[in-house]
Amino acid sequence: MTAHILTEKQDHILLVRINRPERKNALTHAMYTALGDAVDQAHEDADIRCVLFTGSEDCFTAGNDLGDFAAGLPGDFQETPVGRFLFLLASASKPVVAAVNGPAVGIGTTMLLHCDLVFAGNNTRFQMPFANLGLCPEGGSSLLLPSWLGRVRAAELLMLGGAFTADDAHRLGLINRVCEPANTEMAALDACNQLNAQAPAALRATKELLNRPTLDELKNTMLAEGERFAERLKSPEAAEAFRAFMEKRQPDFSKFH
Repeated sequence: MTAHILTEKQDHILLVRINRPERKNALTHAMYTALGDAVDQAHEDADIRCVLFTGSEDCFTAGNDLGDFAAGLPGDFQETPVGRFLFLLASASKPVVAAVNGPAVGIGTTMLLHCDLVFAGNNTRFQMPFANLGLCPEGGSSLLLPSWLGRVRAAELLMLGGAFTADDAHRLGLINRVCEPANTEMAALDACNQLNAQAPAALRATKELLNRPTLDELKNTMLAEGERFAERLKSPEAAEAFRAFMEKRQPDFSKFH
């Protein structure tokens, strides 16, 4: 358990809040374990009809805690805390909603690809800077983004790794609505309440059918990404990128081939 992931049942909603403001909600292995436990709880608890992931008005998550991940990933990817969470999220049986404000970096963007509804504040900045950190895509993003956006747009987001706004995300079809930051969570809660008013078994069947055509391919992609991500964490390029981050400078990849 960790105090940095707060869970609360509100009616039939499991609200899961990332709560590590002093580190911009950067995710540790312990936090991933708690996030996975929350998704598992929602699956097992018949009283929970949907899950809502959120952070604060200022920050969703700055991505992985580089200090925690610099040592690499122990064991098989699917059994690691981050792998377990991603696979549970991708196969979640009940609707998943997200309310996002501020930084949504790395996993803060890719986890949203597995949510059914996403609401973002106009202060949100999405980014998948994997290549910038000497890493590679994760969370099924190398499969889902080209399928949804086309290859060249996906390559721009994943290879150049630049930030993009909530308006950009809405235009690309990655989120449902852009909100004022103070209203993002309420908009997501309203959507959860609308979902809760629907026939629960019908929603579960609808979600299963939406996911069915790509689920096997997605799981295989996530495994391949996870294995390559673990390798990249041990690479000299990642070591240089992590040192540069700690030293607050741009990484120098000029010596690598």
